[in-house]
Amino acid sequence: MSIELSVDDAARPALRRAPRLRAGAGAWPGLAAALWGLLFAVPSFAWAMGFTFGARTTVSPSLVKLADDRVAWFVAVLWVTGLLKVFGALLGVGLTRRRGRRIGRLLAFCGGGAAVLLVWHGGFFVAHGVLVEAGARSVAPDLAGLTRWYLCLWGPWFIAGGLAFAAATMRYVRRLDTRGELRLHGAVGALGALLLSLASMITGIG
Repeated sequence: MSIELSVDDAARPALRRAPRLRAGAGAWPGLAAALWGLLFAVPSFAWAMGFTFGARTTVSPSLVKLADDRVAWFVAVLWVTGLLKVFGALLGVGLTRRRGRRIGRLLAFCGGGAAVLLVWHGGFFVAHGVLVEAGARSVAPDLAGLTRWYLCLWGPWFIAGGLAFAAATMRYVRRLDTRGELRLHGAVGALGALLLSLASMITGIG
């Protein structure tokens, strides 16, 4: 009798652990978003420290000059954007498993907002590049090559990050949203990001 009980007791923890293993196996969207954020933070920190490798041919010359001249406010912006990208990496990790109620709401809100902002930003770069390549819009001759970088590199890169955050957020909400709260917070974050993007496009700021 004691042997039978010990076997049952050993089997029960394994059954309880199974859902966690399945959840971890499907955490790749959040991990992909985290990796995206970390990789994207590297150039921001490097340029903030004065190493503008890769920037001279792929980024607007006016921005490269600000970095080379060590303009204080622009260097501060580079540090802040680098930290925001690290925060994005932490957000991706946060979306890989169950969190507390308040943290879960924040994760859904930020995840929805990040997905919309990144896809919008990348989509704008791609659309602008396509119009330039098609001859519907014109740019200065010295910026033609730069436009192709935004079309083929930066635009798709932003979109890839946005899709990773979208997939991670949707997975998090689908698995853990029992009352509709996470879905609501994710939708509010996405709508806020959309309104911010529209305002930026209309005003020309950002």
